[in-house]
Amino acid sequence: MLPFVAKRYGAVLPSMAALSGAAAAMATQREENGGVVPRFLIPEMQAEAAQPKGALNPNEFKPFKVIEKENVTKNTVHLRFELPNNQVSGLNVASCLVTRGLIKENPDDVNAKAVVRPYTPTTPPDTRGHLDLIVKVYPTGKMSKLIGNLNVGDTLEMKGPIPKYPYSPNCKKNIGMVAGGTGLTPMLQVIDAVLANPEDKTKLTLVYANQTPGDIILKDRLDALAAQHPDRFSVHYVVDRPGWLGMFWKGSVGYITKDLLKQHMPAPDKDNLVMVCGPPPMMEAISGNKDKNFQQGELKGALKDIGYDESMVYKF
Repeated sequence: MLPFVAKRYGAVLPSMAALSGAAAAMATQREENGGVVPRFLIPEMQAEAAQPKGALNPNEFKPFKVIEKENVTKNTVHLRFELPNNQVSGLNVASCLVTRGLIKENPDDVNAKAVVRPYTPTTPPDTRGHLDLIVKVYPTGKMSKLIGNLNVGDTLEMKGPIPKYPYSPNCKKNIGMVAGGTGLTPMLQVIDAVLANPEDKTKLTLVYANQTPGDIILKDRLDALAAQHPDRFSVHYVVDRPGWLGMFWKGSVGYITKDLLKQHMPAPDKDNLVMVCGPPPMMEAISGNKDKNFQQGELKGALKDIGYDESMVYKF
């Protein structure tokens, strides 16, 4: 088993499983750089660095070899990719990479199209020699199915970093995080960076939603970080169905409510920030989704009702 991998991995926001496929099929796409690129990536892909700072290159796709693979659930895989010459990835906090694969719309197509999708590794950016991706394979997910079918020795094209939130130590006093399913991965990038730096006094709180306790991604890792840094990081779990663990379950059951956010998120303030990442239905309920051009857009939902403004919320 790969290091830090929980027995089971999470998937979607409670009670929204049927809608979560929308996250893998972000509606509008366009032709860009010889392939089908989700429109929400284009503004960030234009802000590329001039020179690579690690194994990844921000200006071109490069193939990386799978060196380990674990099927952690029937529809979630954990893949480890080799970074040649013991390099770091070249990602920064917070950023993601994009993957590219040649995919046929149907088996009778003569030509395959290049499809691009973003992912955030679960290994810290300073990790040498490898990077890990956790990918939920959606029934309609072209790239996620391609990645799920990779085996040891296969390669996947990647490019990065693609800049997201420009985090710097102590830029905020408190950061709250609301994540659903694999929306944990960009939060984990920030969590690792903050807790690895003893000079960073930022306090972190995470509300993390999944369908069942067994669906929680990297729960052992999150719990260990909370135990090691009790004054700097706390995590609260929300599940739709606690199942047979119900009598022992210590988290919340049901939806992420305004009362739950008030209890666990930092108060609306210019020195505080709330980050949100998850399936579109969760985003809409908590913060509103990004706008039609996939910029941050208008703040809506529970966070607006509580009193946050757009400067206090970041949507991954």
